[in-house]
Amino acid sequence: MRALVISDIHANLPAFEAVLASAPPHDVVWNLGDVVGYGANPNEVVDLARKLSGIVVRGNHDRACSGNLRYGEFFDFNQNTRHSISWTEKTLRKENAKWLSRLPRGPIRPLGRKVACVHGSPQDEDKYLLGGEGARDAFRVSRARIIFCGHTHGQYGWSSNRRRLTLLKPDFASRRGAVQFELPLRASYRYLLNPGSVGQPRDRDWRAAFAVYDDDEAMFTWYCIPYKVLTAQRRILRAGLPEVLATRLREGS
Repeated sequence: MRALVISDIHANLPAFEAVLASAPPHDVVWNLGDVVGYGANPNEVVDLARKLSGIVVRGNHDRACSGNLRYGEFFDFNQNTRHSISWTEKTLRKENAKWLSRLPRGPIRPLGRKVACVHGSPQDEDKYLLGGEGARDAFRVSRARIIFCGHTHGQYGWSSNRRRLTLLKPDFASRRGAVQFELPLRASYRYLLNPGSVGQPRDRDWRAAFAVYDDDEAMFTWYCIPYKVLTAQRRILRAGLPEVLATRLREGS
């Protein structure tokens, strides 16, 4: 069984289309959330995401843009993000907003105890797993051997053999073109792995990021691919969204 693992599309249609066109053969799609927010094509991206087989975990922007924020939570976001949330909520068609509002909160377990799919962390969909302590907390509260998470918009992860926690990052051969990096998964280890962001990478690499998990071969492969970033930027500006949401796409920040 091979799963295409994606996260944080953020309404970036050119990036999403490029990922689906470039992804190797797979059986299912595991979408870790934040389908919308920031980008200029929320309806088109939701339409495409709804057609894919597999699972979709609710992200914090999916919750926000479909009107499911808790009282006062809107003002926890910065000004540019609030602008994007308000614009997206007004732009979404009713059926797409309804679909987003009904997405299940993680963890979702597509392979039973073996795999857990979350947006932020197993405890909290809004929590950023940026350091070793967060990874230890995630391993402590989840029984899954492999945890797939998004939210931080970066390609990295951790492995744990109970005695030691090890940071994992792809070592791509080039900063240009399409690249991939294979990570063999050891049977005696646990893993917390982030496929990166399809539509708004923040690891100083502008390319669209995703991953493939091969359960039969015990292999996790990170991918980065170019896409029509100028098209995505122009659409953001034409929509009247904050300029920084366009410029950061090329910067990967």
